[in-house]
Amino acid sequence: MIIDMHVHPIYYKAICKDEKEEAFRSEAFGVFKQSPYDYDEIFVEMKYAKVDMAALLPLDVTTTEGGVIVSNEQVAKIAADYPERFIGFASVDPRRSDALEILDYAFSTLKLEGLKLNPAKQHFYPNDKMMDPIYKKCLEYNKPIIFHAGLSWEPNSITEYAHPLKFEEVAVKFPQLRICLAHFAWPFVREMVMLMIKYSNVYTDTSVLYLDSPEESMKRLFTVDMGSLWVDRALHKQIMFGSNGPRFRQFKLLRALEQIPMRETSRDNIYYRNALRFIGREEF
Repeated sequence: MIIDMHVHPIYYKAICKDEKEEAFRSEAFGVFKQSPYDYDEIFVEMKYAKVDMAALLPLDVTTTEGGVIVSNEQVAKIAADYPERFIGFASVDPRRSDALEILDYAFSTLKLEGLKLNPAKQHFYPNDKMMDPIYKKCLEYNKPIIFHAGLSWEPNSITEYAHPLKFEEVAVKFPQLRICLAHFAWPFVREMVMLMIKYSNVYTDTSVLYLDSPEESMKRLFTVDMGSLWVDRALHKQIMFGSNGPRFRQFKLLRALEQIPMRETSRDNIYYRNALRFIGREEF
């Protein structure tokens, strides 16, 4: 089984009904050379990559850019269409006055399974005290948070907001809150590993920007940025597979991961078991 924990459904045809909305998504997300595609095409690619499920991530940038890059309701619609294939996440702009009400609705009515935030894009520090009520709301519903961390290549994004060291206070203050700092917080991989060593509630995913081929970049991540045995010995319960689609392709990252030597138990954890534990469907 393989679960992709990092997919942006910005071109899913089921929610591409408005040309202006689609244009806003492309501009805000920084991806232009794609067009809407139907479920059949999505499932063909997932089958080719041997991916069974995908977590769909919206983003609310109301106060910074005046809109949303896929709404909570749109993600809920897709997840409801194919609940066996999709895991729906919510998002909220932390500076919205109705942020907590939005989360209540997303978790209780829309039945979304976690929260996606991007400090670099939404322009907030994760350790800002204004975030505490949002973290407490996630704890109230036992929902995890996926944060963008490290470099953001999206327009109007500021990396300082998403430096991994900005998250340490959150991990300390809310030890029961499961948080994923996506993309291995690249290029701050060692700082990311430090957080995982210190805090068992901190996860990451494999959706790392590759400057070379996926194989070369993944090899560097797992054998140079980290020691070749770090995953098997210490980190195997805190890494999840993520592709960052549509920017990167699932099959390319999985093909690269297959070339990284590791125990089969570690591979199973990365491919699906950590994801199930992260979203609260399984414990081990």
